[in-house]
Amino acid sequence: MSAKRNRTRNGTAEQQPTEVKPRNILAIDIGGTKVKLLLSGQAEPRKAPSGKRFTPAALVATVRELAADWQFDGVSIGYPGLVGNHGPRCEPGNLAPGWVGFDYAAAFGCPVRIANDAAMQALGSYDSGRMLFVGLGTGLGSALIADHVIVTLELGQMPAHQGPTLGEVLGRTGFKKLGKKRWRDAVNRVLPSLMKAFVADYVVVGGGNSKELKQLPHGVRMGHNLTAFRGGFRLWNVEDVPTLAADGEHSVPAPPPPVEWRVL
Repeated sequence: MSAKRNRTRNGTAEQQPTEVKPRNILAIDIGGTKVKLLLSGQAEPRKAPSGKRFTPAALVATVRELAADWQFDGVSIGYPGLVGNHGPRCEPGNLAPGWVGFDYAAAFGCPVRIANDAAMQALGSYDSGRMLFVGLGTGLGSALIADHVIVTLELGQMPAHQGPTLGEVLGRTGFKKLGKKRWRDAVNRVLPSLMKAFVADYVVVGGGNSKELKQLPHGVRMGHNLTAFRGGFRLWNVEDVPTLAADGEHSVPAPPPPVEWRVL
């Protein structure tokens, strides 16, 4: 573990431990129908089905199978739900229960960082300025990045004109219920309104159903299918993201005060 000099209030410098960043990061993107993973330095993601019976133990078994020939010393997980300092804060709606309280670091045998899946994709899509990310998948993922501050959103919980919530209209349920044309119309009507509401410079659209869109409104662009993994790699450069360590590992130090990035 290396040391980092920080200034105290009286102006003297003191040595504080800093976390050793992994050299080979495995980024995992968990979706409602499939799980995808990519190792830093590799070009082709690997994937497997997920679904209503998919548990954390099934995730670990899937990763062991798909990444058997990959060597990694750090893991990033994009989780479809709220995330706190100790991992998932709530069970996902489209997967099996058991995600809250699971010891991910012990299961993978290395330090783990977990973020909301939309926030991780947003981090991988971000260029500059004020960006709104909207993920069109099983549900509706969303995150805002403004001047290097990442804010996880739950826009899917907002009431909608054509259904109970935006998540049910713009997610997989709405796609099946409305049909492709009406679903596209709904997406193209909602996105400009969200961009205005959040005073965003631009909107990035991702998620499995984003490929069903054709013409996009002004200010909206399509995200690349590898942005979630890029976000997983970048996650280790965000100073105030908690790192989970397995029992018996050296204690992971409290992160230093943020210099550039902050996660809210």
